Amino acid sequence: MKRSKIAVLGGGSWGTTTASVISRQCDVVLWARDAQIADEINQHHTNTRYLADATLHPKLTATTALHVAVNSADAVLIAVPSTHFREVLINALPNMPRDIPVISLSKGLEKGSRMRMTEIIREVSPHCIPGVLTGPNLAREIVTGQAAASVLALEEHDAALALQPILNVGLFRVYTNQDVIGCELGGVLKNIIAIAVGMGDGLGAGDNTRAALITRGLAEMSRFGEVLGGKAETFAGLAGMGDMIATCTSPQSRNRHVGMELAKGRSIEDIIDSMHMVAEGVKSAPTVIELAREKGISLPISEDVYRVITGESNARGVYRGLLRVTAGAESEPG
Repeated sequence: MKRSKIAVLGGGSWGTTTASVISRQCDVVLWARDAQIADEINQHHTNTRYLADATLHPKLTATTALHVAVNSADAVLIAVPSTHFREVLINALPNMPRDIPVISLSKGLEKGSRMRMTEIIREVSPHCIPGVLTGPNLAREIVTGQAAASVLALEEHDAALALQPILNVGLFRVYTNQDVIGCELGGVLKNIIAIAVGMGDGLGAGDNTRAALITRGLAEMSRFGEVLGGKAETFAGLAGMGDMIATCTSPQSRNRHVGMELAKGRSIEDIIDSMHMVAEGVKSAPTVIELAREKGISLPISEDVYRVITGESNARGVYRGLLRVTAGAESEPG
């Protein structure tokens, strides 16, 4: 039986991890912009810039040639920051087969257009099947073989069912979901709440405060996501609550790290300049707040994160999202 060929675009931590894991049961070509990363993966089966001393699957191959990665692929997984997503897809398109799944591994919204990544896929390559792979997936744990679960949602559910067994490897369990919008928006909102939690942790907040921020942040995620077309049950699952918990509590979380550094009084520019991985929450917050204000959605915690990021407030303002409104019924906004 012919092995499937999967192209993974993006040589960062999550792209490399996904490529390595699924190399156990299909042929994977990883595209990396950086020649040093591609060479290291091919020669040493490591990506020390993003994954420290983790050993990658020996059958994984990498290239800096986009056309080599996507040519004859049965599916394309795109794991680049949202700011580069459209550019990479446009450049890959001339060599991509038609009618294949194109899956976003990115958790952001495009600045300016305010589009989700699957919307970009549909616009740029209307003949392909847009989808998203998301969930509580901390790369360094998964690449070392620890158990984790993810959610795969495609606009054509039969395609998701066909792709699921290819991505479902060992202790990396992939579930399907038919709510593409909800799965994507869960990944966007949890990054912003993780910055809030990081600020609280950096200021010495207790477990009760962290739990309150996460829980009220989940309520914000659900309100925002449902107005934009997501389903309530999605936000109670892996793509919502699961991803929120992992990102808000793990020392590996980039967005939580940003919040902790903001609590020290550092500027957002200084923090971002010192990181070699993207914290999508910083980039998504302005777009999320634009949409929320336009549609009249109450996002008090996210609003306060936005104000800190833009310099209008400081990290102590994170608590105002919990305290500034009258406490009514738990199900009410605010």
